[in-house]
Amino acid sequence: MQQVADWQIANFDGLYSDRKKPHHPLDWTNAALYVGMAKWASMADDDTYYEWLKNIGEENEWQLHKRKYHADDHAVGQMYVELFRKYKDEKMIAPTKEQFNFLMFHPSQSALNWDTPYHQDRWNWCDALFMAPPVLAKLYKVTGEKKYLDFMMSEFKASTDFLFDKEENLYYRDERYFDKLDNGTKVFWSRGNGWVFAGLVNIMNELDPKSEEYAYFLDIYKKMAEKLIEIQTPEGHWAMSLLGQEFYPTPETSGSSFYVYGLAWGVNNGILDKEIYEPAVKKGWNAMASHVTKDGMLGYVQPIGAAPGKAWPDKTEVYGTGAYLSAGTEVYKLYGGE
Repeated sequence: MQQVADWQIANFDGLYSDRKKPHHPLDWTNAALYVGMAKWASMADDDTYYEWLKNIGEENEWQLHKRKYHADDHAVGQMYVELFRKYKDEKMIAPTKEQFNFLMFHPSQSALNWDTPYHQDRWNWCDALFMAPPVLAKLYKVTGEKKYLDFMMSEFKASTDFLFDKEENLYYRDERYFDKLDNGTKVFWSRGNGWVFAGLVNIMNELDPKSEEYAYFLDIYKKMAEKLIEIQTPEGHWAMSLLGQEFYPTPETSGSSFYVYGLAWGVNNGILDKEIYEPAVKKGWNAMASHVTKDGMLGYVQPIGAAPGKAWPDKTEVYGTGAYLSAGTEVYKLYGGE
């Protein structure tokens, strides 16, 4: 994990998946990296990683990214709340609170259908469930203000009612995939469901396990977990199209790392049966670690997309690193680390 974290910081502006310029520091891609980096920082032996994250916050005046309603541009708020927890500096979360307060008083009127105007002003694509809801859950936890929780619950339920396939216990990426088939199988994008699965964990970490809100997320989580170990590949990863292993044999490490993270968390918290799920975690983690180069670059990360595609051993992305670091923190605990 340290090797991967150090490599990523050293190559933070690197162009590793044919991009023409680096991502903006507040972009969702980097926000997903920061989520994992903050988890790694909490177990590292020094504050170097916290300082690196804090520097990004300071340079950007603790602002969220530019689109007021878009969940992708809210994701960096997760890192801000984690830094607030460590440093207790109110300015780190003040802009995030202000922006969500605005959204709650001026909620989007858009429908969740893909072709409606301003459709991504609400969480109508499954990636969004990793980006924005955990920020609201964290704000609820650190402020004690229930309005953040209530807003998150109503929007999350609307998205789930729209995107969740009750037969397969997986999420469609968005409305465009409801009736699509890929080689005769329904299209459930691996990283898209990885976003959701990791998002569920990051939300539940903030809630009272005895609350009805927690029970709602736990129900979805357990259904997904059961499906995920059914469809894990013999090599340990998950296919880019979750139901189409034979058509997508190439490993993919961003979605798969999120599954390892979520499953290991479930075992660690006594939610998933260790005898059943630990072998899947072990196989998954070993598969992920086998795709780290000797320098510390995580390979086989699918480039930015919205559907199953391709991945290569020499291509990476910051969100893949974030997923890997998230996974590692839970795997480390599972095998005896503090």
